Amino acid sequence: MRPVRRISTIPPIPLLPLLLSAVLALLVAACGIVSPRSMDAQGADSFEDDVRAARTLTEAFWRQQFQHLGRTYQPIADFVPYTGNAGPSCGNQPAVPNNAFYCPIGHFIAYDQAWMESLWNEMGDGSVYVIIPHELGHAVQAQLRTSFELNVQLELQADCYAGGTLSTLVRSGALTADPGDEDELLLSLAAAGDPTDDWLNPAAHGTAEQRQASFATGYRDGVGAC
Repeated sequence: MRPVRRISTIPPIPLLPLLLSAVLALLVAACGIVSPRSMDAQGADSFEDDVRAARTLTEAFWRQQFQHLGRTYQPIADFVPYTGNAGPSCGNQPAVPNNAFYCPIGHFIAYDQAWMESLWNEMGDGSVYVIIPHELGHAVQAQLRTSFELNVQLELQADCYAGGTLSTLVRSGALTADPGDEDELLLSLAAAGDPTDDWLNPAAHGTAEQRQASFATGYRDGVGAC
């Protein structure tokens, strides 16, 4: 989503001994996949367990970050699973299938459960541990009253926040990671990127290269770099 300016393709980034046994959206393998071991160090072994852990760990991380700033983190008011078109609206915007979103009106997150569970089944639990931290990143932006001129800037910062969150959780031992997983992660972020570089598109989230670079910045340098 964006034909205006092009940024160069980033080379593979050494995201430390990285992360995620199979990650974010819309990368469907051609052959059968065996779900990897859960990232959750407590041994979450179901989709519901991973969703719960991703929310709990991410909010615990941000609670600490806000304390360091002398502020109080406000947990999201609700976490709403839905199916297809049957999700909650956000203002005048209806929920759509195959999506997850943060709504500042009501301070809640909603997600298409069937869609997210299909990613979890096909690719492993990494998808949950990227999508949920990304959406909670938007909740953080709302609390910090973060303002950008363009929507894509908010989306890329949320990617950066997700990277910084996951990096801290892995280093703390709350989540586990296998060496070499950075290639899968970068490919997954590429699959979720916009096809064109149209920064003026109000729905733009960032090209593959932009999303990879933003996530990598957070993972390497922490949320303070976002």
